[in-house]
Amino acid sequence: MSARVSAGRKRLVLLGSTGSIGEQTLDVVSEFANRYEVTAMAAGRNVEKLAEQVRRFRPGLVSVADEEDAAELRTRLDGADVEIVTGAEGLTAVATHPADMVVSGLVGAVGLAPTLAAIRAGRDIALANKEVMVMAGALILREVKAHEVRLLPVDSEHSAIFQALAGQRAADVERIILTASGGPFRTWDDARIAQATVEEALNHPNWNMGPKISIDSASLMNKGLEVIEARWLFDVTPEQVDVIVHPQSIVHSLVEYRDGSVLAQLGLPDMRVPIAVALAHPERLPLDLPRLDLAALARLDFEAPDRKRFPCLQLAFDALAADEAAPAVLNAANEVAVEAFLDGRIRFPAIAATNGAVLEAHIERGLVSELQSLDDVLAADAWAREVAAGVVAAEAGRAA
Repeated sequence: MSARVSAGRKRLVLLGSTGSIGEQTLDVVSEFANRYEVTAMAAGRNVEKLAEQVRRFRPGLVSVADEEDAAELRTRLDGADVEIVTGAEGLTAVATHPADMVVSGLVGAVGLAPTLAAIRAGRDIALANKEVMVMAGALILREVKAHEVRLLPVDSEHSAIFQALAGQRAADVERIILTASGGPFRTWDDARIAQATVEEALNHPNWNMGPKISIDSASLMNKGLEVIEARWLFDVTPEQVDVIVHPQSIVHSLVEYRDGSVLAQLGLPDMRVPIAVALAHPERLPLDLPRLDLAALARLDFEAPDRKRFPCLQLAFDALAADEAAPAVLNAANEVAVEAFLDGRIRFPAIAATNGAVLEAHIERGLVSELQSLDDVLAADAWAREVAAGVVAAEAGRAA
C-alpha cells in the first residue's frame, strides 16, 4: 500500500508508537500537523492505544506483535483503510516504508534489526532506541556512512551534546559530559537500596518514562548505556566520555573543549524538546512549553556518581574496554535482569550482579574482537541472554 503523502509535509515512520517516546513524538506531530505526517507505525501489544493512534493519524501501514493482536486491531478499526503486518517481518516492513525519517523509539534489542533496515533503505534516523548503538555502534556507524543518511539523537543527553557540538570542530573536543539525575535512589545507602521495591524503583523524580528505562535510571545502567551510545554517536574514545550527577535535570549534558570552554544545553525536562530538535533539524520548532526560569530555579547542583553503590555505570566502561561485542552482551544481560526484577523474581542489587557475572563470562571467553555483521550481534545477544537466565535463576533461588 502506498503512503498517503501530502505536499510539503515531512513523512515520518514511527517505531514504538505506543511507548513514551512514540506518544510524545505524536504530540509534536499534532502540534505541527502542517509540517509532518505519519506514514507507518509499529507497536507491540497495546492494541487499544494503537487503534486510537491509527484513527487519528491515518498511517498507511501498521505493525503489531502477532496475528492475534492483528485480528483485535482489525476489529477495533472496523474496516479502516490501513494495512496490518506482524512480527519481525512487520517491523522491517514499517521501518522501510516510504518516508523521509524513521523515529526509532522502540525499547531494547528488538529495535536493532528494523533500525538497521531503515538505514539500509536510505532513511534518516531520529534515534531514541539507545540499545541500537549500544549493541552495534561500530556496525551502525559503518552503515550510516555507506548509505549517506543522517543519524540524529533523541535521548535528551545526546541531543544536548549534538546541540553543543554544532558549529565546532571535532578535533577541539576534549570531553563529553553526560548528566544523570541520579534516579530515585541517589541518596539511599546500600542497605536501603537492597530492599528497594519495584514501585520505588519506578518512581523517577524528574522524568516520565517507561518501566524498563525507569529501572535502568534507578540502577544508573541507563547512564552506562548512554556512555556507550555517546562513544559511537560522536566518534570519541571511551576516555573522552564522563558522567556527572545533576539532580535537577536542567543541564542536559555538556561538551568541554581543549581551550577549557564548556558548552551546555539547558531546559526543563520534557522529551518533546529533543524530539522536535531531531524532527526539524536544523530548524527550531516554536514549541508551546513552559520556559526555563533560572532566577526561580535559583541553584544547579552537581556531584560525582558513586560507582560502588551503582556498579552498573562502571560495567559500561568495562564493556567498552573489552571488545565490540561486550556492550551487546551487557545490554542483553541487563534486559533479562530488569525483566526479572520487574516480575519480582530478584531483588534490585541482583540486576548489577547479573550484569557483572555475564560480562565477566564473556570477557573470559575471549571469542569476539570485532562485529562483522548483524548475525554477530545477535549471536552475542542470544548467548548473553542464556547465561543471564541461568544467573537470574540462581539469584532467585538464593532470594527464595
